Amino acid sequence: MASAHGFASSLMSLTELGFTLSSSFSIQRSRLIVPKFFRSFSVEYCSRLAITICNHQNPRFVVPKRDRIREFRLFKSVELDQFLTSDDEDEMSEGFFEAIEELERMTREPSDVLEEMNDRLSARELQLVLVYFSQEGRDSWCALEVFEWLRKENRVDKETMELMVSIMCSWVKKLVEGEHDVGDVVDLLVDMDCVGLKPSFSMIEKVISLYWEMEENEKAVLFVKEVLRREIAYAEDDADGHKGGPTGYLAWKMMVEGNYRGAVKLVVHFRESGLKPEIYSYLIAMTAVVKELNEFAKALRKLKGFTKSGLIAELDAENVELIEKYQSNLLADGVCLSNWVLQEGRSSLQGVVYERLLAMYVCAGRGLEAERQLWEMKVVGKEADRELYDIVLAICASKKEAGSISRLLTGMEVTSSIRRKKTLSWLLRGYIKGSHFDDASETIIKMLDLGLCPEYLDRAAVLQGLRNRIQRTGNVETYLKLCKRLSDANLIGPCLVYLYMKKYKLWIVKTI
Repeated sequence: MASAHGFASSLMSLTELGFTLSSSFSIQRSRLIVPKFFRSFSVEYCSRLAITICNHQNPRFVVPKRDRIREFRLFKSVELDQFLTSDDEDEMSEGFFEAIEELERMTREPSDVLEEMNDRLSARELQLVLVYFSQEGRDSWCALEVFEWLRKENRVDKETMELMVSIMCSWVKKLVEGEHDVGDVVDLLVDMDCVGLKPSFSMIEKVISLYWEMEENEKAVLFVKEVLRREIAYAEDDADGHKGGPTGYLAWKMMVEGNYRGAVKLVVHFRESGLKPEIYSYLIAMTAVVKELNEFAKALRKLKGFTKSGLIAELDAENVELIEKYQSNLLADGVCLSNWVLQEGRSSLQGVVYERLLAMYVCAGRGLEAERQLWEMKVVGKEADRELYDIVLAICASKKEAGSISRLLTGMEVTSSIRRKKTLSWLLRGYIKGSHFDDASETIIKMLDLGLCPEYLDRAAVLQGLRNRIQRTGNVETYLKLCKRLSDANLIGPCLVYLYMKKYKLWIVKTI
């Protein structure tokens, strides 16, 4: 009774579609339909296994009648408007419907059926076969085998490829949004590769984005890890040769949310787990290191500001050690990533690697290491901007790295006066930051000798620093010498210098 009822339901569905049944249709057809609300996905070494993606829709078998094109357009898994036209109805031959019926019987391999009916099926009809078996409730694996046969017969044109890609994208989306296991999604990508349809990188991006939008971040990580573990190949979408990849894209998604440290840990963890992230992901992770170091430096400056204003106490030795350790660990990760790029990547990436390392050391305030990257970039033919040389010069000046300062100032004399002023101003500010006021005073005098005028704030900062030192040490020579030189250049007016000698209880006043 149940079988009769199921068959009757099928007949009603066919009638609703406006199709007629041929006399050869038998009740055995009802056994091939899966009318349950159930989704399964099983693949093993690309053997023929039915992949069924079903919903509440009633199963229906397509047979010819006037509104069959309208029914195809109601299928929402694929945008069919670009593939179906009003002429398709007239083009559908009896051979098309016989092929559908024969394929649904599953008594013979799809390739055998299509080989037998090859001459009776047009290119458009073969596309519609793909559409039919891609619908929910149909034998989806049959669509893959049909496509594989088309590829082997060299009958896959651009339009057919676009159709199949759309179908696959819809399947992937349904699995992700249906909260299937991550392994099911990856299995589908494996099936695509098995039938010669290499997944595009944009499809992998879409899966990661779907998980991210659903706030299933852990599933996104598991998906990328599984893609790497199975070594799933994917087609590059960028015609300019930009080599992206799932790991780099996931790391980038984490960076967008400000999780720079997490992006670095992700890439390093994958690599140390024996997986093979793409080279591009190492560069993305190096960028994340730079951004994290930059944010860390901003936080430290705020912390020092709070300390100076008395809002918080001075950092103790333990906290200082923790700060230095965190920064050192970040730098170590960055160096590790750079080594992987240099070992596994092309030689043309060397300049990019040294540029990232330079940015890392600049953010960390490591002058000697930053200077080395400048010369490394120069050796491989990637000249850094002059402003970067000045920034590194200032960092070295703040730590009074005499050797680096001398090397970085080489050739300054042959540059323009504007360029010389910028370079010496950076040097001056580096000395000020490091509280090296004697050297800062000499730099101001050197600028005046070269006919360059130091900025007012820079002059004021040096004078203030020297005055504070007089109160501690009583040494006034440097201060007086600078005041006289600034006065001769008409950069300050006449001034009185007061000095109290406590030992003799004597005030000394000098006019400059």
